[in-house]
Amino acid sequence: MTPTATVPEDVRARLAVRFGPSAEAWCEALPAVVDELTAHWGLSVVAAGGGGTARVFRCTDGAGATVWLKLTPDLRVAAEEEAALRAWSGLPSMVRLLAHDPATGALLLAGVAPGTTLRQRPWRPAEVAGLLTSLRSVPVAGVPLPSLAERVDFLFDLTSRRAPGVVPGSARTVALGLAADGPLALVHGDLHPGNVLDGPDGPVAIDPRPTLGDPDFDLVDWVLDGVTSHAVLTARITELAPLVPGCDSARVLDWCRATAPIIAAPRLAAGRNDAETDFLRKLAGL
Repeated sequence: MTPTATVPEDVRARLAVRFGPSAEAWCEALPAVVDELTAHWGLSVVAAGGGGTARVFRCTDGAGATVWLKLTPDLRVAAEEEAALRAWSGLPSMVRLLAHDPATGALLLAGVAPGTTLRQRPWRPAEVAGLLTSLRSVPVAGVPLPSLAERVDFLFDLTSRRAPGVVPGSARTVALGLAADGPLALVHGDLHPGNVLDGPDGPVAIDPRPTLGDPDFDLVDWVLDGVTSHAVLTARITELAPLVPGCDSARVLDWCRATAPIIAAPRLAAGRNDAETDFLRKLAGL
């Protein structure tokens, strides 16, 4: 078995929070599954990683190219990502899907070079505006994805598990009301700077949590990242929104307020008291 496919205990704990007790059995079976998939696709595992939703393995294929093998305990999550990647197929601003194994939910993804994230970049709205415009441009008819309202509802459920009692029910009501109207497009759903890589032709998005709904949702992480004052937030929205055709500045600000409780609550539960967390708390009304 591939030693790097063994799931560390801290990762198992995060997966259990996200997926429940069934995640443990999935973790136990994962090394054998990875062995089968790498043999089938002719891959060699180089390294393992991932967050609270999936395990991701950096591999080389038969030609020596870098590819990524991604697996999650929830086949529905994998199927939704696969459907969205097919809808975005051909866009240079989205990671390319090479293959999908429905039985395991495995996704085989092309490497992105140089592949460094935009997490530590200074604020460059023009750099991300093209990405945001591209992702919202594809047709959505027949794309089998949940609504943004369902995603928002899930995020509040997850926040309640991670930070019990911090977020009032009224915050969920406001966010669901916002998700219930607005334009309809394919939404990435987790488009923070850590999920955007330097590619050969500009930024490339990875790791979508895709839904159908208001694409202005995807601006939230960009305008909020590192912000500690309302003046800076509104200045960022004023600068970025006009660069994205169809974007509504007022709705972006509404989304920032509506999702601030989801971002702030786990930080507050962990005892964080930095300036960014304090601003998020105030924006959320907590």
